[in-house]
Amino acid sequence: MNRPTPATWAAAGRHLLAKAIAEFAYEELLTPEPVPGQDGTYRLALADGVTWTFTATRGTFGTWHLTSTPTRHPAPADGTDAGPERLLLDARPTLGWDGPTTAEVLRELTATRTADATALTRPRTAAELADLDHLDLEAHQDGHPCMLLNKGRLGFSGRDAATYSPEAAGAVRLTWAAVHHSLARYSGTPGLDADTLLSEELDPHTRGQYAATLDKACAATGHRSADYHWMPVHPFHWDEAVETLFAPYLADGRIVPLGESPDRYRPLQSIRTLANLDHPHRRNVKVPLLIRNTLVWRGLSTEPTHAAPDVSHWLHALRAADPYLSEELRFHPLGEVAAVSVHHPLYADVPDAPYRYHELLGAVWREPVATHLGDGERARTMAALLTTGSDDRALVSELIHRSGRTAEDWLSRLLAALLPGLLHHLYAYGVAFCPHGENTVILYDATDTPIGIAVKDFAEDVNLLPEDHPHYATLSERADKVLLRWPAGELAHSLLSAVFAGHFRYFAPLLERHGHLSETRFWQLVRAETDAYHRRFPQHARHAAAYGLLAPSFDRVALNREQLLGGAFHDRAERDEGFDVTHGRIPNPLHTAEDPA
Repeated sequence: MNRPTPATWAAAGRHLLAKAIAEFAYEELLTPEPVPGQDGTYRLALADGVTWTFTATRGTFGTWHLTSTPTRHPAPADGTDAGPERLLLDARPTLGWDGPTTAEVLRELTATRTADATALTRPRTAAELADLDHLDLEAHQDGHPCMLLNKGRLGFSGRDAATYSPEAAGAVRLTWAAVHHSLARYSGTPGLDADTLLSEELDPHTRGQYAATLDKACAATGHRSADYHWMPVHPFHWDEAVETLFAPYLADGRIVPLGESPDRYRPLQSIRTLANLDHPHRRNVKVPLLIRNTLVWRGLSTEPTHAAPDVSHWLHALRAADPYLSEELRFHPLGEVAAVSVHHPLYADVPDAPYRYHELLGAVWREPVATHLGDGERARTMAALLTTGSDDRALVSELIHRSGRTAEDWLSRLLAALLPGLLHHLYAYGVAFCPHGENTVILYDATDTPIGIAVKDFAEDVNLLPEDHPHYATLSERADKVLLRWPAGELAHSLLSAVFAGHFRYFAPLLERHGHLSETRFWQLVRAETDAYHRRFPQHARHAAAYGLLAPSFDRVALNREQLLGGAFHDRAERDEGFDVTHGRIPNPLHTAEDPA
């Protein structure tokens, strides 16, 4: 992995400085004021007489789009860069951070800037980005668009980040282990037992080697080889968590290291989910990492992990029984079809321990998107559509050009691929996914025209309504137990916050900046697609008011507030649930958008 250069370090700093002001102003953590007599110029007054000035335009939701590099007054006396680190130190009194919080913020900011600067050492034009397959493209994405500190990955050393981060674009060989039934449980979708899974994920030679290793270990401890579940473990996590925290069970033979996987894997943007490079049609694996990144520790909760195949089977059954989902739309839930969940007997007796001690070991096998692609079709995450090449040309511009369609036609097809399946699950089944940019994968035909989507992350990110629903009756008990319930208005944040404010807030101005169509026209297209669904399914449209998708305003989700002011630097016993911290309300562009066509 390349190291940052002075030029890429500076470029990453300018990007994060502008993002800090734009996102903090959007969440009303900081309040820029217009400079009298200078249209479009704003001043941010902070402690000790320090001000930062910049030019900006305003967009949908009151979003800030900075059009100049912010300037500090006075310049730092020590001659250092007036970059994002200095801005956050200047803002510390306003934000009310204590010393430990400030130190942690700077640590995460430095890690994020390092990752961004490193990624810039591997420039790709928009055309080159469009040529990449979905795994290679993952290495060129910018992380969570709403969150300033989106690549903190606290727990990783510099060597770890250079080896295991998505932007490193490297190859990871997983460590396989056998875990005794007294610690581990296997679950799978119907027809996928543990032996079948292993026969599909490991070649016969590797299985034979692992079996011989386990037999030898059992001969020394008196355990039976048949009483173990096999699972992959991330090599970082093996060293950081298994060797240390599970030492009693390594010692008594209830956890047996089997060897390194022959297959190479690559981490996706979520880091703990990895795709098989050598056999792309083998399943992705999701494994815990003892790191904290973007708000939470990246473990795997035991009960949701165990229930994941049941949730996936239920979602697949809904789709199979609904001709609209299974025949008219290209909508694919990427099933989490098998799982091994592992509990830690010692920490199980400490229910008030920090939640990361209850998410220490497990594995989930997920369907890869490649299994849903036909000849000539491609897949890219929705997040990739926010990417701009080193030639300052947007990836979406290149895709529109290759399709041979007008921008409006292409975008209408994108919305027709994206929204109907999500709306149908919400209205017809009371099911909300968490379809943010990384969880939503856009499918394209051979001309790079959008034709459908695949969605992922189910056990902890699929939510339901609190009331009874006819289709909830087919949920298994363990699936029903782990899925959170929310009123319709909050359930609708799966679209309002994850898609509209969490993705389109950036996508619409990107389209306008690159000359495709105005933000106003984009929102008219979104409203038109929503209205088309309502016309197609009037029996569901009568519930529109309860969900509030067309309401005048909705709650502003404030992820930076949650991360920086909401106690995210403390080791809590409870993991955050629900739809995050909110602050105030923002105008809903769908309320006023009308299609003049």
